[in-house]
Amino acid sequence: MIIGVLALQGAVREHIASLRQLGVDSRAVKTVEDLQGLQGLILPGGESTAMSLLGHSEMLPQLSQLAKSDFPLFGTCAGMILLAAEVEGRAAPHVGAIDITVSRNATGRQVDSFETKLQIEDIGDDVPAVFIRAPYIMRHGAS
Repeated sequence: MIIGVLALQGAVREHIASLRQLGVDSRAVKTVEDLQGLQGLILPGGESTAMSLLGHSEMLPQLSQLAKSDFPLFGTCAGMILLAAEVEGRAAPHVGAIDITVSRNATGRQVDSFETKLQIEDIGDDVPAVFIRAPYIMRHGAS
């Protein structure tokens, strides 16, 4: 099994490293041709301007076709927005693969992001934590 990771930007290396830790072969996907031979695709997060470039490429229609063919797709953060049926807020490219409505910046603006250290009883003190703006699922379908 080979799982692709859409490599526009975002945590591409981290997703590939996690898959390899699980014993899953993976590779970065930068072009439509890179989709050949995959058994699934992860769409990681990334800056919204980079994701908007997807709307002007051959990749978005191909992702839409994959979604219609029940090809396994998994999206995190901006990747989830790409897979959503509806997006609230500023227009964003999406393929409608998942029956959800997503609010793009439901948890605030980029300037509201911050890092801190937390005290977690079972883990210990000074656990690094990053709080970033993130999409929020406003509605989900029955399935």
